[in-house]
Amino acid sequence: MTLLTVKDIYRKHIVPLTYTERQELLALIERATPKSGFAPGGNKRKPKLSSLRGVGADIWEGIDAQEYVNQLRDQWERPL
Repeated sequence: MTLLTVKDIYRKHIVPLTYTERQELLALIERATPKSGFAPGGNKRKPKLSSLRGVGADIWEGIDAQEYVNQLRDQWERPL
């Protein structure tokens, strides 16, 4: 038994379709394709951005956020 490749299916079944039939097929494929949750090139779910919450928190432990920002601003204002 020979398996058809995507290109074989395209040549054999899609090329002979009319423009309208191709549009109908595209609409069917679009409805059957998830809009999100899948990474390009595979069917793996993308991790949620919220899963990164707290990562690297230990780096900032004991550092005052406002003091850090003030130090950055001071560096920007110094002439090079």
